[in-house]
Amino acid sequence: MDGLADQIRRLKEERDAVILAHNYQVPEVQDVADIVGDSLNLSRQAAKVSQKVIVFCGVHFMAETAAIISPQKRVLIPDVEAGCSLSDSITAEELREWKAKHPGAVAVGYVNTTAEIKAELDYCCTSSNAVGVVRAIPANREILFLPDMFLGSYVSRMTGRKNMRIWAGECHVHAGISAQDIDKKIRSMKDAEFVIHPECSCTTPMLYDLASGRYDGRPVSVLSTEGMMRHVTESGSKNFVVATETGILYRMRRQNPQKTFVAASDRAECQYMKMITLEKVYRSLAEDRYHVTVKPDIAAKARRAIDRMLAIS
Repeated sequence: MDGLADQIRRLKEERDAVILAHNYQVPEVQDVADIVGDSLNLSRQAAKVSQKVIVFCGVHFMAETAAIISPQKRVLIPDVEAGCSLSDSITAEELREWKAKHPGAVAVGYVNTTAEIKAELDYCCTSSNAVGVVRAIPANREILFLPDMFLGSYVSRMTGRKNMRIWAGECHVHAGISAQDIDKKIRSMKDAEFVIHPECSCTTPMLYDLASGRYDGRPVSVLSTEGMMRHVTESGSKNFVVATETGILYRMRRQNPQKTFVAASDRAECQYMKMITLEKVYRSLAEDRYHVTVKPDIAAKARRAIDRMLAIS
């Protein structure tokens, strides 16, 4: 593997390329990446990097977002089949029909959506700034929040909005992390602090406790993956139960070797994120594949919603 990693680093220099990797990528891909982070941080970095080529190690909607933000750059994804169950839970036609039923409503969409969906939105958001985005919208405006129902419920609770309509979509990985998983870990790790992603299904039955910052008397934080990274580094706790996709544990352990991190559910693994391998990253650079593009008219409309997200965050 080291030989292949060295070849990737050489190709990066030759191609004037930068590798962006999501926190859920496999360890060896994280190791060769120039920047590892959540979707919001990677979106920001895509707009800032000087390199001409971006190799996006994540799922397809993320590479699309990078292509929209940086149209002058060549955006590659190592596996074009790396999709997202949450992104697939709503189509552009379904969104247009929903908007037609609620004229005047503000459409707020999670970044985990296709470019076509983003083109229909008023605001884009991520898990780290969804609360801030909704708070920035006048209180008397109805909101259509999509596509994640668990994130939507959490945002509604945290903002106190009573005029939010929430699409019934979910991430199959986060939806599989239940309150029962958390309860089991509470019993097995008496001194652990909990960090939970707001896409998790466990947030719904635990909402009232989570809003107060505790669950069953234990400290708990609902955070984006990048928020989790900052929190576990700054916290005085030594043990953590982490409720999100298990790929983030590698980065947590590497950056905080003196602390212990345990997955809330070992089943929380995204097969789409894991489709990208070191060999595919190498082939992407060596063979210039796969090029991610967005039609100019779609990109222009989607860019407005993304720019609003970046401005608020």
